[in-house]
Amino acid sequence: MHFPDDEWQVDGSGYDAELLEDALQAASDFGAISAAIVHRGKVLAWGGDPKQKVLIRSVRKSLLSALIGIEVKEGRIDLGATLKDLDIDDVEPALTDAEKQATVRDLIMARSGIYHPALAESAEMKAARPARGSHPVGTFWYYNNWDFNALGTIYERASGHSVLEGFQRYIAGPIGMRDFRLDDCAFLRGEDSIHSAYHIHLTLRDMARFGHLYLNEGNWKGHQIVPREWVLESVTAHSVMPAIGSYGYMWWTTGPDGKAQREGSTIAAQLPAFRYFAHGHHGQMIAVMPEKQLVLATLATSKTKTQADWARLSDFMLSASKAIS
Repeated sequence: MHFPDDEWQVDGSGYDAELLEDALQAASDFGAISAAIVHRGKVLAWGGDPKQKVLIRSVRKSLLSALIGIEVKEGRIDLGATLKDLDIDDVEPALTDAEKQATVRDLIMARSGIYHPALAESAEMKAARPARGSHPVGTFWYYNNWDFNALGTIYERASGHSVLEGFQRYIAGPIGMRDFRLDDCAFLRGEDSIHSAYHIHLTLRDMARFGHLYLNEGNWKGHQIVPREWVLESVTAHSVMPAIGSYGYMWWTTGPDGKAQREGSTIAAQLPAFRYFAHGHHGQMIAVMPEKQLVLATLATSKTKTQADWARLSDFMLSASKAIS
């Protein structure tokens, strides 16, 4: 397995050039401003400008998952600790006693049962948010920005530094991200909640490094950056929703048996071996296929995506995976 130094090695020789070209064209048709196909640590093809920074949106959640795993390993975060134990609350209407029984593990699995307003919620998320008290703690999966933002608060209290500082110190620096700067990131604060959302801008080439870190089960050039056990647990499907997909510890997965759960989806039907994804609104993505030692990454514009657009994204993934067969 190869690891990049300051720059990625780009070499697509020996692979199916036509399929690589098809893959990049599909990514462009999808609306990606940049795309990467990385096999065994070498870039087979770039599309667009790999040095352009973009707001990665909900990909941020998979980055925080890695940071939490480091703190769990160091004993500073206990997955079984409840919000009551940690003195976590929010603005009025404050958390109920029942809601405070949610554990850190419940939050990282998006199963807290806490449906308090959250920062950085889209209109769709607000409309879909269940009523307060409608589901007991730990019993129902809901893609919940309150959980993810509160985890940022928990991380900062445990570690003594911000999510952004932690990412720079423990991940971006050690794996050689060339373009990550704290000045390019920001915290979103507001009246709806005391738990900030953390907005991160990354380039495609740095996104690909994070994917390669996870492909190698948290190891980078012989150094265990993220605990291996945490990586494997994070990308395991802890919640399976037949109409949506599967979810681990802030990673999307393709199900407990490696088969995608989204019936009727092009990705589900054709790409069961892409085992896990970090995914952000509008098409920011890191996809990892351990069986082929393949990492894909895309950064996209804010264009609203149609079902046909998402089919083009799956075409990108399918062509890329076939190119290395």
